[in-house]
Amino acid sequence: MKFYKIKSSQGSLRKNNGCEKAPDLILEGKESVNIKINPNNIEETNENIFNSVDEGFIVGGDHSITFSCFRKLSKKYKNPGLVIFDAHPDCENDFRPPSHEDFVKVLIRDGIIKKENVILVGIRTMDIKEKQFLQQEKIIYFDDKKLFNNIEEICDVVMENCMKFDALYLSIDIDVLDPAFAPGTGYLEPGGLSSKELFYFLRRLKLLNNLKMIDLVEVNPDKDVNGMTVKIAKKIVDELSLKG
Repeated sequence: MKFYKIKSSQGSLRKNNGCEKAPDLILEGKESVNIKINPNNIEETNENIFNSVDEGFIVGGDHSITFSCFRKLSKKYKNPGLVIFDAHPDCENDFRPPSHEDFVKVLIRDGIIKKENVILVGIRTMDIKEKQFLQQEKIIYFDDKKLFNNIEEICDVVMENCMKFDALYLSIDIDVLDPAFAPGTGYLEPGGLSSKELFYFLRRLKLLNNLKMIDLVEVNPDKDVNGMTVKIAKKIVDELSLKG
């Protein structure tokens, strides 16, 4: 599997500065491609991402990188799908270029992905605008209330939906985990998945033959405690990049 580093926090709206340091730590010892970043021009950074990434595992950086990475995948496949593990739906605004708080809405609004091909897992914090958008567009999402007594059943539903795509993009925002497992991130939202629950999902999803691209984002070493979050991020990379 090919690895890419996107060492940028430009799309974090200054709310998670420091996450640009994560790729070097998470992919330590692994051969990887560094995507060129222009710290003064996010649009140029986004174009560099689009022109440089390909199928493989991408480590950010903030969650806005998913916009350009998925856009690249959408040029190669007719019916790509996107599964996002995240505490937030990232549909808050409609900024151009998109930030880490609204890239999902922009992907849908710009027609880069069909709205029925988006699946959000682990949502537990959203504002009224985001809830309205999800409901109006009939976006598939599983919040904390739906998840905690039905992990296996919901995973079955996610898997069934993913089999309809000709290519699957999997995006993991580390804040989907409860802060007890991943304190090193910009948004600490109680009530998240346990590491065991997340790995249950990931071990099943990696069995899908159409899984083409993966990203892992929003790990912030500056906010970490005893390196816990970086360690679990490394384990996520190893889990998804090794077959079997």
